[in-house]
Amino acid sequence: MEELNEAKLASYLPSIGRVTKGGSFVVSSTAKIIDIRSGLPAASGPKAPGWKSALDLACILLSLPLWLPLMLLLMLITRIASPGPVFYRQKRVGLGGRHFFIWKFRTMKLSAETQSHERYFEALMRSDCPMTKLDAAGDSRLAPFGRILRASGLDELPQIFNVFSGEMSLVGPRPCLPNEFANYEPWQRERVNALPGLTGYWQVNGKNKTTFNEMIAMDLFYLRHMSILLDLKIMLKTFAVIAEQLFESRSVRQRNRQERDPRLPTAPVRQGEGRHSTATQILHT
Repeated sequence: MEELNEAKLASYLPSIGRVTKGGSFVVSSTAKIIDIRSGLPAASGPKAPGWKSALDLACILLSLPLWLPLMLLLMLITRIASPGPVFYRQKRVGLGGRHFFIWKFRTMKLSAETQSHERYFEALMRSDCPMTKLDAAGDSRLAPFGRILRASGLDELPQIFNVFSGEMSLVGPRPCLPNEFANYEPWQRERVNALPGLTGYWQVNGKNKTTFNEMIAMDLFYLRHMSILLDLKIMLKTFAVIAEQLFESRSVRQRNRQERDPRLPTAPVRQGEGRHSTATQILHT
């Protein structure tokens, strides 16, 4: 799979488009025109390629013996581990800027506040720091098993039903919150010209190790190079990424326990983890 290195990123960002006098943003000579004020296409809305839904449906049906028992097991675990609903519904921005509701397994306690996460992400959008998750070093708001679900991305599994309804695809940019989309710069809004996905090019090429602008650039890179072969490569690579994220989450948890109790053996620090911690400290100062 072709990687998006720093040189390509630097050359890609300036060439995305220009702002017109009428308040619209031309993303390219062939791309749709995005209205800056509303974030919606000024002309007809973008459409997903015809092969997308066929590929998604085929992959979902072929993998049914794997994801359906897993989903039932996670439903049971969530119900037993924490009082409250199993699923969590949240408004997101989809294809063409249209709003829809995604489904997730609930990973937070019922009384958990969400304003701190929103402020944290707004700071990440303005900074040049890696997009480390707010709960990477521990979060008292998490329900039991919530950390594992979030680290593995399995909390997103119910979005298979969003794929069934045509609101999402298995592969594509992650759908953002409406208040995040409202703060996007004009060139960043082109990412809604693709169906949002369960996984994507950004997720398998750095994810929380990348900055916000690098994430957007990877989404636009995928938008311009979308193909059946690329989608299949991203799906296959997703499993390896999930395993790596679980290992990193375990290492961080062991290191946090070591900091609380020096008598415990020290967990090895993987390359790049120190950078994440430093970035988080910067955002909180």
